[in-house]
Amino acid sequence: MSKTKQTNPSANESQLDAFPLRSKNVWVMGAGILIILIGFLLMIGGGSNDPNEFNPEIFNARRITLAPIIVLLGFVVIGTGIIKKFKK
Repeated sequence: MSKTKQTNPSANESQLDAFPLRSKNVWVMGAGILIILIGFLLMIGGGSNDPNEFNPEIFNARRITLAPIIVLLGFVVIGTGIIKKFKK
């Protein structure tokens, strides 16, 4: 009464089909990471060379409004890449 494990090639294929992330999902998540990086790059700058001098450029609309919106958009794209099931 020995139990032998039979390997069925179709079972392996069904396991691959059950994998939740396809290549398109990975590409969409990569695009989301790129969008987040662009948002963080837009936040850079606005400092002053002299620590005793205030530079109002730090409160630029690009750094306060645009960049955080782009970062949030990147997170939405990553979430879409994780949740959405793309067709073959």
